[in-house]
Amino acid sequence: MATIKKIAEKAGVSIATVSRVLNYDASLSVTDDTRKKIFEAAEELDYKKKPAKKDAALKIAVVHWYTEKEELEDLYYMSIRYGIEQRCQQLGIQYANYFYDDLEKAKGGESLQGIIAVGKFSKEQADALGEITDAVIFADYSPDEDRYDSVVVDFEKAAVKILDYLTGKGHQTIGYIGGQEVYKDESGGIEDARERAYRHYMESRGLLDERNIYIGSFTVDSGYKLMNKMIEDKGESLPTAVFAGNDLIAIGCLRALHEAGIQVPERVNVIGINDISVSKYIFPSLTTLKVHTELMGETAVDLLLERNQGRKIAKKVFLATELIARSSSF
Repeated sequence: MATIKKIAEKAGVSIATVSRVLNYDASLSVTDDTRKKIFEAAEELDYKKKPAKKDAALKIAVVHWYTEKEELEDLYYMSIRYGIEQRCQQLGIQYANYFYDDLEKAKGGESLQGIIAVGKFSKEQADALGEITDAVIFADYSPDEDRYDSVVVDFEKAAVKILDYLTGKGHQTIGYIGGQEVYKDESGGIEDARERAYRHYMESRGLLDERNIYIGSFTVDSGYKLMNKMIEDKGESLPTAVFAGNDLIAIGCLRALHEAGIQVPERVNVIGINDISVSKYIFPSLTTLKVHTELMGETAVDLLLERNQGRKIAKKVFLATELIARSSSF
């Protein structure tokens, strides 16, 4: 029979460390490698944790700012959801998904120990969720970092990383094709950190040309239409590189450039953000900044566990990004 002592011996750590890791003690500071060793040893030894009580399993709601139809058109948020679901399944957490068009159902959730809200919620929407349960975790947005936990990407820093890469390759005329989002409760538009960082970066270097900025929505169709508009407007003065606000826009850009007979990357470099699964398979394969969306979902679950263990102070977690250079740039 597997015991905590045997797991400790196999993982090379103390019995106390094993006990605290297996009980998800939020106050314990150990490395990810140590946690992994302990969980792997427990699995290998077929360790079965005895529940403290019959109703010990957490029950949470996962609330999405997209409708189910919208999520199918944007793999970014779908990937975050998969990360949440996988982590919940690993930890035996019961969860139910609620999309924006059936959000009222979440408010009737029975005995919820927490909510993970995926997407961009206004302060008013966040507070409405906060009335359901004290433990509300936001994935991909931070409506109130003093009250709510969140796991996010620093998209300003991500944009600078992309622009450093392009200027480092000698590009001086860099176009930006992005999108504009609004809160679902129609309380206002959402300022986009990528566009803001692009403007500041280019202006600080004397490279900003407002005529190289095109804003629509974060979709393939919008990227296609706006790239065609840029080609029509700029003609021979078309920028040598295009920074797309996400991979979907970038894919639309590649299609428009291909149809116009403009070579990528020989004439125009294209770079996106997210590294969705299809990015490596399109032609030319897309250079992009990888956002670890599944890890974002997993981290949101871990933050909720910490809250459930008694942490009171809000925590905001930033996930790093990494540049994936492929054939659409050189």
